[in-house]
Amino acid sequence: MAKKSSSLPDFEKALAELEKIVEKMEAGEQTLEEALASFQRGVELTRVCQQGLKEAEQRVEQLVQKNGEFRVEPLPLDDQDD
Repeated sequence: MAKKSSSLPDFEKALAELEKIVEKMEAGEQTLEEALASFQRGVELTRVCQQGLKEAEQRVEQLVQKNGEFRVEPLPLDDQDD
């Protein structure tokens, strides 16, 4: 697994930075080199966000009632083919 770079922020910061990059790129006022650098950074931030979502999904739990008692259980994974 790749080591986390110190330049990679947490999910919320990555998402906010990604939104700013998109706005800047949509404005169309960057040079080609700036746009390529923004695109590369955007890819890095997208990976950070995807990893953050994956980790959050793994921690999501559901409340179920069994034998008249409520308890928390992990959500079943939908990785199985139907």
